[in-house]
Amino acid sequence: MDGISGDAVDLVQVIRGDRVESVHRGHAVICDGSGAVIESWGAPGVVIYPRSSAKMIQALPLLESGAGRDLDDRQLAFACASHNGATIHREAAAGWLDAMGLSESDLRCGSQWPDDRPERDRLIRAGDTPCQLHNNCSGKHCGFLMLGRHLGAGPGYVDAAHPVQTAVRAAFEEVTELDSPGYGIDGCSAPNFATRLSAFGGAMGRFAAARAGGGTRADAMARLVTAMATHPEMVAGETRACTDLMRAMEGRVAVKTGAEAVYVAIVPELDRGIALKIADGGTRAAEAVIAALLVRVGALAADHPVARRLTHGPITNRREIVTGRYDVTLG
Repeated sequence: MDGISGDAVDLVQVIRGDRVESVHRGHAVICDGSGAVIESWGAPGVVIYPRSSAKMIQALPLLESGAGRDLDDRQLAFACASHNGATIHREAAAGWLDAMGLSESDLRCGSQWPDDRPERDRLIRAGDTPCQLHNNCSGKHCGFLMLGRHLGAGPGYVDAAHPVQTAVRAAFEEVTELDSPGYGIDGCSAPNFATRLSAFGGAMGRFAAARAGGGTRADAMARLVTAMATHPEMVAGETRACTDLMRAMEGRVAVKTGAEAVYVAIVPELDRGIALKIADGGTRAAEAVIAALLVRVGALAADHPVARRLTHGPITNRREIVTGRYDVTLG
């Protein structure tokens, strides 16, 4: 088994006062439109689970099969989402299911308390409990159900041998140009296929280079990138780094987080793809590094407030006193 910590390099220092208090180590790649690694940190060949950062790949069969031909960009962004479970997300999932003649019980993602504070408070005040519509992956699962219905497949769409997941695996291996060495079960119960970070970054580079009119796959890639970049509120939600970064770059770049500190970015105007993994699973470090790498490739201004907040801080305490900062060390 490949060790995630092996050959990892220091990427983020957490500083309190004048001392380094913590260090996050990891791996990162920047790839061009052909999928080639043009800059790297740590071990580009490390094997990772992309987790939810691969959702744009998981959505490819939905478009390529024709199952999602009538979906608008907002729905496609939702299919790629790891959302907050806000009202807009709950309603989007409910509406999509209703249009298919299905219900919340047809989902296989599990119930989840929403991270969106207003929706959480609404549930608590009503004495209600969350349902699968609130699950951060409910959009992806709506897409899986739509694809499964198009394929004439049965309801167990999260099984690795189900036609939906065999289509997802085929797309994943094709765009990464690498056979997956296996899979783990994600938080939403769907299989998550492992790959090398360099191959995953290469897939993001190919997404960045895809243009409408380039064929079925290129059309699907370009459509998904545009949908994500122009509807960041559906991909993540308010207060989330994905939403803040995409808004900061004004719809020109798609970014996506994954659990355990994986992050990707797709930069079409530069034909660049970025992928990173923080070894200790620290989200704050992944957010800092993806912002710093977007600055590095020229997609995000270094002095933009979102870039400054994610890469530097400041870190404050509960009285809003500044206690420290982050330093991203890309060299």
